[in-house]
This record gives sequence, C-alpha cells and structure tokens, in this order.
Amino acid sequence: MTGGPATASRDWTRDLRDALGYPLTSDARLLSAAVVALATYVILVLSSFPQFSVQVLSTDPTDIGYAVTALTREVYLTTGYLGLALVATYAVLAGVAVTNALALVQRARRRSVSTIVGVLPGLLAAGCASCGAGVLGALGFVGAMAALPFDGNLLRVGGIALLLFFLGRAGDPQTCSLDGGGRA
Repeated sequence: MTGGPATASRDWTRDLRDALGYPLTSDARLLSAAVVALATYVILVLSSFPQFSVQVLSTDPTDIGYAVTALTREVYLTTGYLGLALVATYAVLAGVAVTNALALVQRARRRSVSTIVGVLPGLLAAGCASCGAGVLGALGFVGAMAALPFDGNLLRVGGIALLLFFLGRAGDPQTCSLDGGGRA
C-alpha cells in the first residue's frame, strides 16, 4: 500500500490550506466570503438571545447595530473571550465554506443537473455545523445551551471541527473533481 496515514494527513492539510486560501484568489471571492462571514456572525449573535432580538428589531429594524453590539457583549459575558473567538472563527469558516460551495455549484452547473444536486448539500454544511449555537437559541432552547458543558463552547468547537474537516476533504474548488474521481 502506498502512502499511508502520514501521506493522507499531509494531503488533507494541503487541501485544507488550499480551501482556506481559495477566497483570497480574487477580490470578488474575498468580498463574498466577508459578506457571508458577517451575515453568519450577525445571525449567530442574534440567535443567541432570540427574544431580545425580536423585541429590538420589531420595534425598529434599524437598531440591528445596537442589537448585535449588545448581544456580542452578552456572548462575551456568558462564554468569555473563548466563546466570542469561537463564534467569530465559525463565521469566518462559514464564509469560506459557502464561497467554496458556490464555486463548486458554478462548476457543476456547466456539467449537469445531477452534479448540482450532489454539490448543494455542501451549501447547507455551514449552517448545520453550528446547529447548537444558532438553532437551539432560535427554537427557544436557550436554557439547553446554558446547561451544556463549557457554556456551549464544546458544541461550537465541534462545529468548527466539522467545517475544517469538510473543507480539508474538499480542497480548492478549482482543482477538485466533481465526478467522484481523484484530483484534476
């Protein structure tokens, strides 16, 4: 058998580096990754205290800046610097993942509809990996987040690990194969 675990680890690390660097290859990609990262951060922070978010935004939607600022402070007060750093890291990784998935969808569109159906679940991966932080709060299970060990930070680390794993598996969307074969 050629390669082995060390070679697979080096390949995954190289692919992860390529995937993380892909949004930096053009201004448009970088802008789209930044917009998705900012939107993800806002959604994660607003969903951490959904009742407050609904009250503030239903009164005056232009108060979104106030709501995000106040809830960023609350995230810091409840989970500390680590929790805030995990939310920000997750948002950045979600921006990278969505930008890469959109590139794969564009490539797949040129090939066939069945390939697009195979790539579309990747667009959902960014949202699914953070289910704990965002969806539990949005569904009204804020108490469940408080009952989690480490104030939910372990769940956030799990989401980040999943994103990193899938980004490492996908690699650079310009060079990965859409037909199930090896790298191009």
